[in-house]
Amino acid sequence: MPAETLPTLLYPFEAGFLPMPEAGARGIVFNAQPGMRLPAGFGAALAHVQGFRPLFLALERSGCDVAPEPQGEGLDLALVLLGRHRRQNELWLAEALRRTRPGGAILVAGGKTDGIASLRKRVGALLPVAGSASKYHGVIFWIERPPVGEALDRAVAALTPAPGLVAGRFSTAPGGFSADDVDGGSRLLADSLPADLSGAVADFCAGWGYLSVRLAERPGVRSVGLYEADHASLAAARRNMAALAPAMAATFHWSDLASEPVDGRHDAIVMNPPFHQGRAAEPDLGMRIIVAARAALKPGGRLFLVANRGLPYEQVLADGFRSYSEIVRAGSHKVLWATR
Repeated sequence: MPAETLPTLLYPFEAGFLPMPEAGARGIVFNAQPGMRLPAGFGAALAHVQGFRPLFLALERSGCDVAPEPQGEGLDLALVLLGRHRRQNELWLAEALRRTRPGGAILVAGGKTDGIASLRKRVGALLPVAGSASKYHGVIFWIERPPVGEALDRAVAALTPAPGLVAGRFSTAPGGFSADDVDGGSRLLADSLPADLSGAVADFCAGWGYLSVRLAERPGVRSVGLYEADHASLAAARRNMAALAPAMAATFHWSDLASEPVDGRHDAIVMNPPFHQGRAAEPDLGMRIIVAARAALKPGGRLFLVANRGLPYEQVLADGFRSYSEIVRAGSHKVLWATR
């Protein structure tokens, strides 16, 4: 988990391997996490980048300068905390190279399961690695940002994921849910929706918008509201809706459905809710989003959701909805419906 290796990110300064940034220096933190403690004498002002809405809100509450996407150029320092996804990690490092000044320090930290060893090897084949260390359950290496030129361009190009399309037409987001293919559960849900689905429909946990595009193809659907906690995935959903469903009235909401209220009321909601936070299973997360869906439905509105067969969502449907049932069960998935 990134939070476990967070202290490793500043260890080279604590240990004296790198000089402390002086007052007036500007830095950026990719995949910023709440709770980062700066060592004594650390003078740089840090901009924090976090596109996952719950973590963004936590950083915002703590008073951090935080944005969902990187901003600024000519920075003195970049800190990259690795996550689970190789393509996303490489993209953060490419952004760090773009946004630091020549000679600026770029530090990359992560655990073994984050692919830190393979990334260090890959970077070392592109640019000189200035140093490395192990501390606080993590590994860190650092490089000096090269001057503008062929070496920099080659490294940025190699680390920037090539754009591609899923199923020949969908844009996705590196590191997002189902970034490499259409999720089987989402496909089953779309194929199982009733023919009379109509009106104002919301796609909760919309990801890169597969279900929203499928909704827009239905003649009775008047509008689609997309709600998603991952900023990059929502941006991909916006691109997909513009390219594949330009005539559909669509709204886009970067939202933590488990904690933030939903504006408006909908005739129907479809969703493929998450049941993990990082690597840890958390079925209660899906249950909280089901409760949020009930509050966002008009009286008589319908909820349609897909879930792994073993998840105990039937009880929360029984407690909060007038009626519910199962539509279909296939492989490891089940599709449920409920009426408010």
